[in-house]
Amino acid sequence: MTNIIQQPAPYDLVGNPVLIGGIGQGFEATLQYRVHDGHDERTGFFNVGGGTGEHGQFQLAVDVTGAAFQLDRLFVEVYEESAKDGSEINKVTVPVIFGPRIVPDYIGYREHVVQPGDTLSAIAAANYGDSSAFTNISRANPLIISDPNLIFPGQVLKIPIGV
Repeated sequence: MTNIIQQPAPYDLVGNPVLIGGIGQGFEATLQYRVHDGHDERTGFFNVGGGTGEHGQFQLAVDVTGAAFQLDRLFVEVYEESAKDGSEINKVTVPVIFGPRIVPDYIGYREHVVQPGDTLSAIAAANYGDSSAFTNISRANPLIISDPNLIFPGQVLKIPIGV
């Protein structure tokens, strides 16, 4: 009994609502979801499949308005509650980056392919009009940027954008 989250992918930059899609199967066709950062969470349930053991596709739009998230990184979880003892079973967890924590009124991101001579400060100035906003780019790309002073030609960076 496998549950799969196909969207979002690990470390995707997501907004509000958090869009979740995949394939699942649960007891009487019910699965649970949780979106959290360890400080606050949004939870609920949904139905998938026909209720007699088959897998079915699912898609959700989880509204996290008002959540008091304190971290850029959230976890998206889909799981089944055990009919035997209520424990969480067949859980799938995907870490994501929450764009609204990085830029106000987050609407999406642009991709920037690093060219020779690029710096995060110059990329930030070009996209935000403020070179000190390079931390927005660094926070949105934790798997790519471990040191803001070291970016390399060919890297594809996500530039979070707000209105």
